[in-house]
Amino acid sequence: MKLIEKQTASELLYDGKVVTLYKDSVELPDGASAIREYVKHIGAVCVVPVTDEGEVILERQYRYAVGEILVEIPAGKLDFPGENWEDAARRELREETGAQARELIDLGDYYGSPAIMGERIRMFLARGLTFTDQHLDEDEFLEVFRMPLEEAVRQIMNGEIPDGKTQTGILRAAMMLKK
Repeated sequence: MKLIEKQTASELLYDGKVVTLYKDSVELPDGASAIREYVKHIGAVCVVPVTDEGEVILERQYRYAVGEILVEIPAGKLDFPGENWEDAARRELREETGAQARELIDLGDYYGSPAIMGERIRMFLARGLTFTDQHLDEDEFLEVFRMPLEEAVRQIMNGEIPDGKTQTGILRAAMMLKK
């Protein structure tokens, strides 16, 4: 069965600092037409930093779009198209938590809302951590704290940590560390 949709027209609706919004006309696999509204995003990274003591470094951060303070793993967007994923992960980890990792393990990609958003988030597990000063962006306010990895998994499974990238990253890291 054919599944690919073919773009027949594209209209730029908004070009912002972080996202670009499009309205496209597409031809469906059966030949019918449809409209697709979607957001393009440069891409991002997230990191599950796990200490030698088995604690994960987490952040509390207010997220305006949902109006809540969320518990998340360190994350951030790429600085430019094609930026090396690992370089971006190391930068975000250091900026947000002050941690540097001896080892970064690629945990794969995460697509949070692929029906409407093209944001691809590359996930990493960080081990062998050493700590220095954090260097937050001037518009970034967050609280860094530690939690045993097993407790983070428990909270995810109980619905206490709703952020998707954090759920996926921590669960993948926990499974990898059990092997």
